[in-house]
Amino acid sequence: MSIAIVTGGSRGIGRGIVLSLARAGYDVVVNYASDAEAAKAVGAEVEALGRKALPVRADVSRAEDRARLIDAAYATFGRLDLLVSNAGVAPAVRADLLEAGEESFDRLIEINLKGPYFLIQQAANRMIAQAASDTPPKIVIVSSISAYTASVNRGDYCVAKAGLAMTTQLYAARLAEHGINVYEIRPGIIATDMTRGVTARYDKLIFTDGITPIRRWGQPDDVGRAVVAVATDLLPFSTGQVIDVDGGFHLRVL
Repeated sequence: MSIAIVTGGSRGIGRGIVLSLARAGYDVVVNYASDAEAAKAVGAEVEALGRKALPVRADVSRAEDRARLIDAAYATFGRLDLLVSNAGVAPAVRADLLEAGEESFDRLIEINLKGPYFLIQQAANRMIAQAASDTPPKIVIVSSISAYTASVNRGDYCVAKAGLAMTTQLYAARLAEHGINVYEIRPGIIATDMTRGVTARYDKLIFTDGITPIRRWGQPDDVGRAVVAVATDLLPFSTGQVIDVDGGFHLRVL
């Protein structure tokens, strides 16, 4: 039995990760912040695949919720083999860098960076203490091409994702002695609720301008498959590794 927590697991990329892990034999704690119905629906899909699902409502920006999420996994399953830190939000309004306010910045840092940073700390300490298994536990941080791509109308989002890139390196360096590998998966343009409002713009960038060598939208399942590669121990001699799931965007082709 292998157990995973996926934060932000009810929709979008998180849902794709949850279902990919279920197909790979994982029971999944499906974390969600507000959409209980979506989490319940994903849980039903997991169970239809013959695995167990535990929906847990928790706001990763709140310390007490982070603790409750980890406690729920151990109370139900007795262990944790994989943490996928995926939960994140976009700015409510895309505001120019010279006009954006502190409220949006604080919100994005709390949810997209501070929350994952301390959730990983809690999970890592529990993983270190739990009984050894044939496959050591792992941690995956889902970031974004915004970790290195400047979008001047959502600087807060870019800063938070850049922070996640360093978070990966820090925990990879610290946890290696305990046999816990840490990976950053860096999605590109993925078809989700977050990108629905800019579909026309990205269609042009992908299909006309060729911003990605692979000329299609990414799908949540593309990210899910990358997580499964880590989860099934296909990269045992790598840690701190960035796995680009971006259609080749990172190549910066001229």
